[in-house]
Amino acid sequence: MDIKTALSQGLNSRQKALTEFQAKQLLRQYAIPVVSEAVAADADEAVRLADETGYPVVLKGMGANLLHKTERGLVHLNLADNERVRRAAEHVVATAGPDLEGLLIQPQLESRREFVAGLFRDPQFGPVVMFGIGGILTEALSDVSFRLAPVTRADIRDMLAEIKAGALLGNFRGDAAVRAGQLEEILIALGQLGLDFPEIAEIDINPLLAARDGSLTAVDALIVPGQPQAVSQETLAVDPGAIGSLFYPKSIAFVGASGQLGKWGHMLMSNTISGGYDGDIYLVNPKGGTIAGRPVYSSIDAIPGPVDLAVVTIPAALVPGLIPQMAAKQIKNMLLITSGFGETGPKGKQLEKDLVQAARKAGILILGPNTMGICNPHNQLYCTGSPVHPLAGSTAMVAQSGNMGTQLLAFAEAQGIGIRAFSGSGNEAMITIEDYMEGFEIDDLTRTVMLYIESVKDGRRFYESACRVGRKKPIVLLKGGQTGAGNRAAASHTGAMSSDTRVFNAVCRQAGIVKVDRSMDLLDLSAAFASVPLPRGNRAAIMTLGGGWGVITADLCANYDLEVPALPDAILAILDGILPPYWSRANPVDIVGENDPAIPITTLEELLKWDGCDAVINLGIMGRRIFVERMSASVRKADENFAQDILDLANQMLVDFEKQYIAHVINLMHKYEKPVFGVSLLTDQEDQTVYRVGEDEYKGLFYETPERAVKAFARMYEYQRFLNR
Repeated sequence: MDIKTALSQGLNSRQKALTEFQAKQLLRQYAIPVVSEAVAADADEAVRLADETGYPVVLKGMGANLLHKTERGLVHLNLADNERVRRAAEHVVATAGPDLEGLLIQPQLESRREFVAGLFRDPQFGPVVMFGIGGILTEALSDVSFRLAPVTRADIRDMLAEIKAGALLGNFRGDAAVRAGQLEEILIALGQLGLDFPEIAEIDINPLLAARDGSLTAVDALIVPGQPQAVSQETLAVDPGAIGSLFYPKSIAFVGASGQLGKWGHMLMSNTISGGYDGDIYLVNPKGGTIAGRPVYSSIDAIPGPVDLAVVTIPAALVPGLIPQMAAKQIKNMLLITSGFGETGPKGKQLEKDLVQAARKAGILILGPNTMGICNPHNQLYCTGSPVHPLAGSTAMVAQSGNMGTQLLAFAEAQGIGIRAFSGSGNEAMITIEDYMEGFEIDDLTRTVMLYIESVKDGRRFYESACRVGRKKPIVLLKGGQTGAGNRAAASHTGAMSSDTRVFNAVCRQAGIVKVDRSMDLLDLSAAFASVPLPRGNRAAIMTLGGGWGVITADLCANYDLEVPALPDAILAILDGILPPYWSRANPVDIVGENDPAIPITTLEELLKWDGCDAVINLGIMGRRIFVERMSASVRKADENFAQDILDLANQMLVDFEKQYIAHVINLMHKYEKPVFGVSLLTDQEDQTVYRVGEDEYKGLFYETPERAVKAFARMYEYQRFLNR
C-alpha cells in the first residue's frame, strides 16, 4: 500500500496514526535513516525473525491505534535470546488486544544520546519542524526548538544553538559529535514532508539515536493523519501603495463631527486642527450648524469640494449607509473609529463582514473599525484620540491596542523619538498587520518598523512579509496575550510540546524580527535603530565616571552574551597620558570623575578607533549639568553671599559641554561607523532618549539605566547576526 492510500484510509477510518512500519517506509522515501526491522504475525514468527536479525533485539507491538507504546508496556528492549522474545511477544499480544496489527522486530541499537525530531501543522503558520532532546523524558525536559517549513541550513544551525543541552551534539564522553550534515538533511526532509503531504497532521521521531560515530538513526516513528486545511487567511491583501495614500490626505471629512467635549467626533477634529494639518477640513452632522467656527454639512454629498479621507465616528448600525454616499462622492478611504463590530460578538462580526463586502465592491478602503486613529508627522496629520504630536522621524508604528498606541506615541513625543507614521489598526477588517508591513517595505522614509500586536490574520503571509521587510529594515515587535496560550492537544511529543507562544517566537527568530518583552524595550530599540549604526559584532568598550557602575555594566554584558575584551597596550599607554595614575587600566575604563571635558572626548575616540571593539557604552557623561544645578542650589541655600556669577558659569559650562559632547558622539559614529550607547548620570523633565543635531541621520542616544543600553546593544547585534546569516 502506498503512503497516500494509507493516509487516506487513516482519515476515512479515523484511525489514530499510520503503523510504525508504514511511518518508517515514508521516512525512508525522504532519505531519513531508520532502523532495519521486520514484521511478525505471531510469537513463532517473531522468534524466527529475531534469530535472523541477531541478538539482542527489540520487540514492539504495532498498530495504527497503538500510540505511546512504551507507556502501555508494548516495547521490550534488549531481548538476548529466543525464549525472551517469545515471552515478550506473548505479553504484547495479550496486552494490545484487537488493536494489534503485528509485531516489530528490530536490532538493539546502543546509544548514550537520544534526540527527538518531528513536524506538526500550526493553524496559523502551517507546517512547523521541531528538534530537541528525546527519550522518555522528552516532554518533561521540553528542551526543543521550532522553525517553519521549509527550513534552511541556517535555520537549523539557529535551532541547534537554542537547545539548552546542546553539548550532547558535540563530542561527548568519547562519542563523536553528531553528524551535522546528516541532522540537517533529516530536518530539511521533515519540512518537505509537511509541504508535500497536507494530510499529515503530525510526525514524531523519538528517539532519534546518535551512535558512537555520530551517525543518526530513527528507531521509532509516528505519523498522525489529519484533514488537509488551508492556513488561516481571513482577508485579502491590500495594495501597498494604497496604504501610503491614507496618510497623505489633501482633504478630510469628519462624519459624526460634534461640538461636545469628550466625544470622538470632537476630539479627532480638534486634535487634527490643533496639530497643524493644512488640508481642507469638512464637518458632517445631520444637525448642520457650525462647530469651532466651521460650517457643518448635513451629509457627505453636501460637501462642496473633493474628499480624500472620511473619518467616521457615527454609530455602527449607520456606517453601512455611508458606503453609497462615499462611492457617489468618490471618497476612496475611510478611517472607521466606530466600535460595535467584530469585537462585540457574532452579530458584530456579521455587520463587519457585510460592511467590508460593500466597501470592497465600491472600491473603498477601510482602516479599522474600532481604531484610535492615525498620525503622520511629516505632513502634520495628528488624527488620533489623544493630543500627542511626536516629531517627524523614521519609525513607523502600528498598534493593535488603542491604549498602548496612545502611550507609545506620548512616550515617543517626550523622548524625542521621531515617528514616520502611526496607525491604531483596530479590528483590521481590511488593512492588516501584513498589509502595513508591505506598505512600510516600499516606503523610503521608514527605517524602523515598530509593532504592538496581539494576533495576526494570516500567519504565513505575516512570516513571508517579515522575512522580506526584515532584510531591508528592522522590525521591533511586542506581542500581547502570550501567557494565555495553552498547549495543543496532540497525539505526538512534537505537537504536545508546541504552543502558540513557542511557534510565534520561532517565527520571529526565523524572520529576523527583534521581539521584545516590555513596552519600554519596544521604544528603546526603536530609538536605537533610528539613531545609531548597527554594531558589526558583540564586543563592548565601557567608559564610566565611576568604577561600580562599570562593573555592573560589564556583568550585564555577560548576561546578554556581549564581550568586554581587555584593552590593548597601545590604548593603555594613551590613556595613561591623560588619566590620573589610579585609573582602572582596564575595560571598563573608569575616568574617575575627572572634570576636564577633554578626557571623555579623547577617551571615547580612542575606544571607537580600536578594532577590538564594536560599540562603546558611556556612563554618566551626560546628566552632570543636573548634578551641578543641584549643587548650585545647595550652595546658595548654605551661603547666600556666594558669588552667583560663579554658579551660573559652572551651570552654563556643563550645558555647553553636553551640546558639544552630543555633536562629538555623532561625528565619531560617522567616522568609525560604530554605535555609541549612552547612560545619563541624572535625568529631569528636559531630558530625552534621543538628541538631534540638525537633520543628521545619527543622533545622540542616552538611556536612564545601564540595563537599557546593554539590552539595546544586544538586540541590535542579534539583528546584525540575522542580516549576516
